[in-house]
Amino acid sequence: MQCTQCGKALSVYDIGFYKRIVNRGATSFQCIDCTAAYYRMTKERAWEMIRRFQQTGCTLFPPINE
Repeated sequence: MQCTQCGKALSVYDIGFYKRIVNRGATSFQCIDCTAAYYRMTKERAWEMIRRFQQTGCTLFPPINE
C-alpha cells in the first residue's frame, strides 16, 4: 500500500495514525509525514501521539515491547 499524497510505502504506523486521526473506516491512507503536514504538526509530535496511543492500549498500533 502507498501514500495517496507522496507515493511512499506505508507501514502499520502510517495506517494506524491515519485511521486514528482522520477516519477509522478509511480504505486509502497517507504516510505519517503527509498526515502531520496536513494537520500542521511536526513529525515528532505525530510520533509522540502514537506512543501515547500505544500506552493507552489503542489496537491500531503494535503493542510496546518493554
